[in-house]
Amino acid sequence: MLTAADVMTKDVAMIRGSATVKEAVDLMKARDWRALIVDRRHEQDAYGMITESDIVYKVIAYSKDPNKVRVYEIMTKPCVVVNPELGLEYVARLFADHNLRRAPVISGELLGIISLTDILARSSSLEKPRSILLEQELQDEIRKARLVCADKGINSPECAAAWDVVEEIQAEIAHQRAEKPLKSAFEEYCDEYPEADEARLYDV
Repeated sequence: MLTAADVMTKDVAMIRGSATVKEAVDLMKARDWRALIVDRRHEQDAYGMITESDIVYKVIAYSKDPNKVRVYEIMTKPCVVVNPELGLEYVARLFADHNLRRAPVISGELLGIISLTDILARSSSLEKPRSILLEQELQDEIRKARLVCADKGINSPECAAAWDVVEEIQAEIAHQRAEKPLKSAFEEYCDEYPEADEARLYDV
């Protein structure tokens, strides 16, 4: 699975919280950026973020002078950050849960920034859904669990651990399916032709 580190943009712009919004706008225009990361004041401080939306909604919409408004007045801080090792599917869920368009990628230090555009452009789920990959992984882990139990014994810790892995994958598949239509294609067909279901039962 692709991770945040695989798709993030490493060319990240940093700005001080004390800078003016005008300075932020000039920096955005110079590199065609839609967001800037606001630098920390010290190592224990959190990163912030200022976006084009912040500028439009909080400054321009109220006719405020961008030369007088400071970045720290309109930025988001602390902002939601992404671990570089986080799988792309989970980054997408994080964005959905927090209604995000972009977030800094941080592991001790700022590594890059990841956006909806990055996710969409590189998401393998558009070609091969995660649910299919999970089904394949599940079958592999079931076979592996059976072999481990045959080798180490049904009551062994290794056997129990192997089935724990299987159960985790099954739980993930159940979560995936909960987001999809509850009816199968055959059930939908039976809504139109009820006799198809009856015929199937008699054939068993």
